[in-house]
Amino acid sequence: MDISVIIVNYNTPKLTVGAIESILKSKTKYSYEIIVVDNHSSDNSVHIIKGKFPNVAVIENKQNVGFSKANNQAIKLSKGRYILLLNSDTIVKEDTIEKMIEFMDKNKKVGASGCEVVLPNGELDRACHRGFPTPEASFYYLVGLARLFPKSPRFNQYHLGYMNLNEPHPIDCLVGAFMIVRREVIKQVGLLDEQFFMYGEDIDWCYRIKQAGWEIYYCPFTSIIHYKGASSKKKPFKIVYEFHRAMFLFHKKHYARKYPFIVNYFVYMGIAAKFILSAIINTFRKIGG
Repeated sequence: MDISVIIVNYNTPKLTVGAIESILKSKTKYSYEIIVVDNHSSDNSVHIIKGKFPNVAVIENKQNVGFSKANNQAIKLSKGRYILLLNSDTIVKEDTIEKMIEFMDKNKKVGASGCEVVLPNGELDRACHRGFPTPEASFYYLVGLARLFPKSPRFNQYHLGYMNLNEPHPIDCLVGAFMIVRREVIKQVGLLDEQFFMYGEDIDWCYRIKQAGWEIYYCPFTSIIHYKGASSKKKPFKIVYEFHRAMFLFHKKHYARKYPFIVNYFVYMGIAAKFILSAIINTFRKIGG
């Protein structure tokens, strides 16, 4: 088996069906399997997916175990040389799997790679092309210096806007919506960290992959469409909480020991302030909605 495509579904049967259909339309010489993990959807997702795709393996969870754990369940059962994490709210092109495997086969030092991820409005989903969220990079991003100086390597460390987006090149981290990882890399660095319920697990995985000496590449010679956030719109507070908890976990795990107390203090206070502000905004949107 060349590649195992893993999709986590949570109350998005229509989107998941679209993602699977786009994979089945792939024009590729490579063998693949599709594994869907349903995180205890409250709709008829499992029935729909099993009915339409009898050859797709479906794991039915009795509770929502989160994105990391659900993917890990499928990785443990998968057989591919490569693992592709694919969001349920994505559409792959006919050449995507073919071109990405060819790239990985030709570049043995690349441990993980991702293609261009495009939003429905045609804009780049900037999460597919990122640097690590160091305190410095995060500060420049939050105060707006990255936006004011998009071509500055110093001020745009987070989204790496100064790089040529039309050519393949190494970056720090990919997005979990589309991420191909070598089997031997997973054996070396381990599975996704299940402390991250959703958000941050992709950054953490990429950090560990690079720490182990592997390269991570952005490959714009093919693309997917990402209907971003489709499965997370129904629980805005939960999403806001998990997003900011992931920021806290990542800093604590990878950066806290590298920085003095005062830097860590301001990082944690900044995350807390941003969480409170985001929670208030979401509450008012819900009231007004």
